[in-house]
Amino acid sequence: MLLDAASLYFRAFFGVPTSVTSPDGRPVNAVRGFLDMTSRLVVAHSPDRLVACWDDDWRPAFRVAALPSYKAHRVAEAGGEEVPDELGPQVPVLVEVLAAAGLTRVGAPGYEADDVIGTLATRARGPVDVVTGDRDLFQLVDDDRGVRVLYTNRGINDLEFVDEAAVAARYGIPGRAYADFAVLRGDPSDGLPGVTGVGEKTAATLINEFGSLAGIRDAVARTVVPKPPLTAALLKKLHAADAYLDAAPEVVAVVTTIDLPPVDGALPRRPADPDALDALAQAHGLESSVRRLGAALGWSDR
Repeated sequence: MLLDAASLYFRAFFGVPTSVTSPDGRPVNAVRGFLDMTSRLVVAHSPDRLVACWDDDWRPAFRVAALPSYKAHRVAEAGGEEVPDELGPQVPVLVEVLAAAGLTRVGAPGYEADDVIGTLATRARGPVDVVTGDRDLFQLVDDDRGVRVLYTNRGINDLEFVDEAAVAARYGIPGRAYADFAVLRGDPSDGLPGVTGVGEKTAATLINEFGSLAGIRDAVARTVVPKPPLTAALLKKLHAADAYLDAAPEVVAVVTTIDLPPVDGALPRRPADPDALDALAQAHGLESSVRRLGAALGWSDR
């Protein structure tokens, strides 16, 4: 099980009231929510390995170089990602708690959590569940290898199980064509403009007709006399988007080849540092969440 950590702690922050605080009054809603989500996922799905995948770089330089608009609207005035004031200080606390608990956390300099997930999912020899609220990771689903997404759009207690059939049913495209579909459609939340005038329906029609983004672009280059689905108006839009279509695939594609060290991710049979975990739980008012996590992981002595 691979957790898209930022997706989950943002969901926890907005899903759990900020009135949930530590003894000294600081909000710990994101930390508690993340730990409780993890406990529920372990109990419900019984993974034998679990990795919290981290954004060491939420806006990698290679993606910005390809498309400067990538996440540009989310850059804070002082630089870095714009994060709610009450969330930012909770992230280091979560890092400490995960380390003391012995749960594996993996990031990679210059890459997003998506890329860590893509690399670990590609390496895995057995089935993989990716837990995220980010549709970009739909491109990783692979029925042959047992890679699916547990999509949190309806919440952690009502996950949507996304495999190739679910992608096909939802978007009307082949199950492994999501990345090309996303390039054409765009995604304003990531600063990805898409092809002007091409929505989900048109993007799906083009992919089904020509098989891939490369196939679409080849057909556009060869078309002299417009005919459906490459009408004159659509050809004009696609030609106008040439520069964007050159750059966007590198931005959208999840990297699956990061040079990561071996990652085991085995669930800890006991805390890595029980004293530190107890101290963190007491200092931040996390005792109940830590107890639930221990129970989910089978820490019988806690």
